[in-house]
Amino acid sequence: MAKSTKPAIAANSTKINSHNMKRTLIALSAVLTLAACTSLKSVQETTPTMEVKKLPDWAKDANIYEVNIRQYTPEGTLNAFKEHLPRLAEMNVDILWFMPIQPIGERNRKGELGSYYSIQDFTAVNPAFGTVEDFKAIVDEAHALGMHVLLDWVANHSAWDHPWVETNDDFYTRDEDGSYPMEAIGNDGGKTGWTDVADLNYDAPLLIDSMAAEMDWWVSNTGIDGFRCDMAGMVPYAFWEHAIPMLREKHGPLFFLAEWSEPHLLSTFNADYGWELHHLMNDIAKGHKSVHELEVYAAKNDTLYGDDAMKLYFTSNHDENSWQGSAIERMGDDARAFFALAFMMDQSFPLLYTGQEAGIDYRFPFFSKDTVGVDWYANTDHAQFYASLFELKHNHPALWNGAYGGEITLTTDTATNTVMISRTLGDDQVNGYFAFGGGEVITSEDAGELVIDIHGAKIYSKTLAANE
Repeated sequence: MAKSTKPAIAANSTKINSHNMKRTLIALSAVLTLAACTSLKSVQETTPTMEVKKLPDWAKDANIYEVNIRQYTPEGTLNAFKEHLPRLAEMNVDILWFMPIQPIGERNRKGELGSYYSIQDFTAVNPAFGTVEDFKAIVDEAHALGMHVLLDWVANHSAWDHPWVETNDDFYTRDEDGSYPMEAIGNDGGKTGWTDVADLNYDAPLLIDSMAAEMDWWVSNTGIDGFRCDMAGMVPYAFWEHAIPMLREKHGPLFFLAEWSEPHLLSTFNADYGWELHHLMNDIAKGHKSVHELEVYAAKNDTLYGDDAMKLYFTSNHDENSWQGSAIERMGDDARAFFALAFMMDQSFPLLYTGQEAGIDYRFPFFSKDTVGVDWYANTDHAQFYASLFELKHNHPALWNGAYGGEITLTTDTATNTVMISRTLGDDQVNGYFAFGGGEVITSEDAGELVIDIHGAKIYSKTLAANE
C-alpha cells in the first residue's frame, strides 16, 4: 500500500476506533492478562530461543530487490520473470521481495486490474500471474542461484470479496451502524482512502491464528525465506509477537521486514523502513534542505536504534515510482549518487526496485499494465553500478548489516554541498565522497583504491595500516 501519512505508533499506543472494534493489543501486560486466550497464549508458548531469533546468516551482508511481476515483462507472469533470475544473480542480488502475488479482489476494485494489496485469497496465486507451482519453481531456482525470497504480506486488510467476509464476520471492523466490512481505517480511527480493501479486526482471537496459519502455508508449501510486512504498524503488535516467533520456531531464522519506522518493532522484525532518510534525500535533491540535515538524521537515528538495527534505505519502490515518480524524475542526474549515499549509511539495508538497473525514468501505473516496457539491456552502466555496489558490500565487512557492520563517520559541507562517509571495521575501511547539484566531488589523498566512480559520487576501499 501507499506509505502512511499518519505518525508511527508507539509501543504502548492504540489504534483508535470509536466503535471499540479494533483495539490494538500491544503492551506486554495485556498479552499476559489475556494469556488464557488460545491465540495469545501461544505467544508465550512459542517464545523462541536466542538461537532461533538471530538474524539469518545469509542476511548479514545482503541487499534486497523488489519484484513487480505485473510490470516486469510484457507477459506479466511468474514464468516470464523466471528467465531473469540468472541476470539478477549475476548482478549480485541477494534477496528477492515479491509484491503480493495472490488473487486481487473484484468488489470495489480500483482501475482495470486492481491493487496487489487487495487480496481475495491469501493462499492462492493470481491466475494472471501463474500458479503456486510456478512460484515454487522460482523459489527453488533462486535458492540454487544463492538468492533468497520474501513474499509481501498484507495483514491489515483483505479484499471486500475475501471468503472471510461471508464465513467469519467477526474478522472485520464494523462501522457505527454495525455494518461490515468497512474501508480500512488508520491508527487515528479515520478512513485511509483505501476504498478497495476491508479493515480486519484483531479483537477476533481466531483471526490471529488464522492469519498466522496463512503465512505458515507459504513457508511450508513454497519454501520462502520470510516476509515483507505491509503497513506493519497498523496491525496490532500482539499479532506479530505471536506470528513471527511461531514461524521461526517451526521453520528456523526467517527474515521479516516491517513497512513502518518504529524502533520497538525490531524486537521481532529484522528490519524496518528508512522513510525519513528517503524523504530527506528527495528534499536535498530539490534544494529544499541542506546536506547538513544528514548529520542531524544520523545522530538522531543513532539514539533511537540499537547497534543491530537494519533500516531499508532506497531511492525508489513501488509506491514512490507510481505516485511520486522514478528516482531519476525526482533526483535527476544525482539519482545514483543518492543511492550510493544511502548504501553507505550506518544501518543500511539497501533496496533496488524493478527497472532501476535499466535506468527507467518513467512511472509504472499502479492499477493497470505498463505499456512502455522495460529494456533490461539499456543503460548497462546502471546495472554495472548496482552490481559493483552489492559486490562491495559482500567483500567489505565494514558495510555489513546490523551488528555485523562497522562504525560510521559522516561529515558535510553546506558551502560545497558535499558529503563524506567513512565506514570502518578493524582494518577494513570504505570511504564515500558525494557532491550534489553538479558540484565537484572532493576526495582525500589517502582515500584508498577507487572502486565506484559515477556522477556525484566516488567510493574507495582501503586496508588500514596498524598505525591508522
